[in-house]
Amino acid sequence: MRTRLRRARRPGPAPIAALVAGLAAAALPWWLPGVVVRLRMWVFARVNGDEAIQVPGDVVDVAHFREVYSHPAANGRSRGARLSDLFWYWLAPGPELHQEHLEPGERYEQVARCTRRILSVPRAEAEELASRCAAGVLDGVRDGGLVRLRDLAMPIWAAYYYELVFGEPCPPRARRLIVDNATDVVTALKCSGLRHMRRRNGLTGFLEARLASGGVPHGLPPGMTTGEHALYLQGTFFNTAIVQTSEALAHVLMILARHPETHERVLADDAYLDRVIEEAFRRYPLFGIAHRITTDEIRVGDAVLPTGSVLCFNYPEFHRAGFDEPDRFDPSRWERLAVRDANHIPFGIATNRPCPAWRLAPITLRVAVRETLARFTPQTTAAHSRSLPNRGPCLLVPRSPGAERSRSLARRRALLGYVWVRDRWEDVGRSVVQLVLGTYMVLDARRLRLCQRHFEAAGTDEGAPAGRSF
Repeated sequence: MRTRLRRARRPGPAPIAALVAGLAAAALPWWLPGVVVRLRMWVFARVNGDEAIQVPGDVVDVAHFREVYSHPAANGRSRGARLSDLFWYWLAPGPELHQEHLEPGERYEQVARCTRRILSVPRAEAEELASRCAAGVLDGVRDGGLVRLRDLAMPIWAAYYYELVFGEPCPPRARRLIVDNATDVVTALKCSGLRHMRRRNGLTGFLEARLASGGVPHGLPPGMTTGEHALYLQGTFFNTAIVQTSEALAHVLMILARHPETHERVLADDAYLDRVIEEAFRRYPLFGIAHRITTDEIRVGDAVLPTGSVLCFNYPEFHRAGFDEPDRFDPSRWERLAVRDANHIPFGIATNRPCPAWRLAPITLRVAVRETLARFTPQTTAAHSRSLPNRGPCLLVPRSPGAERSRSLARRRALLGYVWVRDRWEDVGRSVVQLVLGTYMVLDARRLRLCQRHFEAAGTDEGAPAGRSF
């Protein structure tokens, strides 16, 4: 009888298998996203081929990163790289007129001069405009709560850059079109969603109509049609500028949400806020990989990079090299280090297509951070990565005494616990979505060959208009 009882209590293979499956499922957020990301990178490499030289890497080490990046022959941008097809696909419509993707030449110089002219606003005016645009959005969320920081930031910069370009307040319809366009571009870039060209073309049509109505305070690049001017403005200001500045603000606020002890000092000390922003740019550079195509040979020590080489400059890898504990958030390191002497190029290098907002962006970012902290205490338990695919989940706790009392500590802890659980499980589904949609878009970009077809049709370095019916 005892023997029979003991045998009855032993678990069989099915319960053990169920237990193992349950444990594996519970552990999904800790292992599946990383596996899927590696698989996605493998798929990208297989589809795009092994055409690129990684910098830093086996051929060009960290010590020669700046030398090669700033070399006059590292100035090709799109023509001759299969990788360009993918970036043109993500940035459409109008990638052939996007400042960052124009080949070197007179058209690039004209566009770059125009962009610098629009961005050359006096500091006091830039700060006042940034403060007003930030306040206009933040006043609408005065009760705080759970937000996605990138989504919160997008309308701020949509209003800011619209007024900068057109010299008038941004109407609600324009802001909505700009935010929808920029969100669609960045979502596709992160492989979290497909492109919606009708949504993007809606902004193009609005800009064409706005330009045709006249009253634009800035002279736009000569030799372009109204449609081309619209595509230039859309790509440079209402796509890249909106996306990059929104992500920058989200990264800084995510850092501050994880380090609440810094809030009061940030509000009181501009120098300290500058160090926080610098450290945010180091830890979470806005550029991942910048690719260039060599237009002549480049000698690096004993090695020679042939003409037509595709160089992929890895910002995150460069920003880690040479720093003590590179994964640690430490604004104080910039008390001892000068940006020019460190492996730190948040806006690129002056001699090779630097970000045109290198002066304006930190000024306006500082204002937006202060405006946010004056109203809210940001808190988060969500993961924080450079690509920010979760858009920065964060709890904004109003700083006013009455609002602070109305939201109990227990409730805030419960909300932060919810953020932690939701973010981990969202990452599981998101990683699979990124694999499937990313693979589709890489293959679709190879099929369309937007960049290659552009130059093949023209037979010149400038290329021919590619239109926007993709």
